[in-house]
Amino acid sequence: MSVGTVPNSAGSNSAASARAEPGSVRARLIDAAEQCLTAKGIRATTVSEVAEVAGVSRGWLYRHFPDKAELLGAAIVRLNDAFWSESRTRLDAVAGLDQQIAVGVELARKESETPGALVLKLRQEEPEAFTACVGLGVRGLIPEIAAFWVPYIQAAVDRGEIHPDTNSAEAAEWIARIMMSLATVPGEQCNVDDHDSVLRHARRYIVAALRSDPHQ
Repeated sequence: MSVGTVPNSAGSNSAASARAEPGSVRARLIDAAEQCLTAKGIRATTVSEVAEVAGVSRGWLYRHFPDKAELLGAAIVRLNDAFWSESRTRLDAVAGLDQQIAVGVELARKESETPGALVLKLRQEEPEAFTACVGLGVRGLIPEIAAFWVPYIQAAVDRGEIHPDTNSAEAAEWIARIMMSLATVPGEQCNVDDHDSVLRHARRYIVAALRSDPHQ
């Protein structure tokens, strides 16, 4: 959420756990964990089910992952990396903060079609289980989305699109909250499933507000 590289909230150990050679047993287990997470969520997914989907025994699974939390945590980290990587690729391909906001809303609205977007659903629907799997270092959803937007805000300042005194961190958090609202709460004046409608909204209200003097 869609929406610079976002610091990996789970830490380097979890990130390392998520990396695996394609075709390896570890990669198969993470693939299977993703399938189970997609179908059932965190709480309802069991180690036995993941092992069965991966085509290995529970004993073999435990040789790679000591428990369910680490197994699902590795899958979530990979999903998270995939989501933000896809988001950066899409936003970097368009020019202008207004266009980037419109694309960000589109990515967030089409979660099922976006690589790694399942992590957003899991974080929102099962926050305690999510934190237990990924670790206490996980930041909240709004701060992570805001961190993603900071370099785009700064780039807009550098291009002269918005006021030069804009506080990038504050503006990014404001945009993160707007993005969450647009992505999850459809309204009557802005068709959040229509790119042109979101683009007009971004130009007239979001970017226009950021052009004004923040000290006034």
